[in-house]
Amino acid sequence: MSFEEYAALARQLAEQHRAGEQHAAAESARRRDLHAAVDYLHQRLTAQGQRLDQLGHAIGVDQPPAAPVPASGPAPASGPGAGQRAWTADETGAWPSPPSGAGSPSAPGSGSSPVSDAVRVPGTGDGASDGAAGGSGRAGVGAYPQVPAAEGRLALPTTTASPAGAGVPAQRAAAVDPVVELELARRMADEADRHGQQAELLAQRPALLPTWSPLARAVAVYAGCGAAAGVVMLALVLASGVGIVDGFTLGAWICAGLPAVAFFGGYLVLGRWGRPAMVAGTPPRYLPLGFLICFLLVPMAYCAYLLLVRGLR
Repeated sequence: MSFEEYAALARQLAEQHRAGEQHAAAESARRRDLHAAVDYLHQRLTAQGQRLDQLGHAIGVDQPPAAPVPASGPAPASGPGAGQRAWTADETGAWPSPPSGAGSPSAPGSGSSPVSDAVRVPGTGDGASDGAAGGSGRAGVGAYPQVPAAEGRLALPTTTASPAGAGVPAQRAAAVDPVVELELARRMADEADRHGQQAELLAQRPALLPTWSPLARAVAVYAGCGAAAGVVMLALVLASGVGIVDGFTLGAWICAGLPAVAFFGGYLVLGRWGRPAMVAGTPPRYLPLGFLICFLLVPMAYCAYLLLVRGLR
């Protein structure tokens, strides 16, 4: 080998070594990026799980119990061949006697081999079958070579049956690209964040009039309670007209009793159905406004009733 050839070979080896180092560095950087992406997704999914637990506790839904893990153990044998032992030749080359009972190849006590008499062919006369050669009439010529006793006990290799058909090897799973799987996981995490934000927006709305503002909701609730008190006031006025309720009791209920009942009723309704499932602090109930509405609406309704009655007369 000349010096030029040796130098060219050395340069080729140096280039291959440099390419190998670059490939190893790129693979190491790729693995670091994958590990960083996995750690980021793990932290993100952990935060999502904690947030979902908070949402569940806020709406009164506890975490469902974990599904019971099935006990590991050998699966019971099933099928037509369950409970039967494999038929293999022993050291002498003879077949063992079949077990007695249901599913045995021959009747109990008959002493015949598992090979059916219908497939036996005449052979050399020593009780052994000559296989295909015996079927053709050539005695003493074996169609298959004699297997040693040590190898007779070895079972043939079997393949795992697939659901498509018996004896067909199961299809090997395709190689999984971690980059693609991480991208799918990231997209699912984004979708979970979007649904989580929607759930938080829904949880920040009360069950009563969710699209209304707090002020409009409070006015509607107090006005509704005042209207209900006005209906009761009309019933008391009619009862007073027939002499069941006296004038002092009617005046006390109209001026103080019914407005107070309407005010506290609106206060309780806003606290029960006007409170969002997730809110920081206590939502405003506008107590002065509610007090004013309830204590003015019932007497005003009574005055309107009196004006209506006098106008009809």
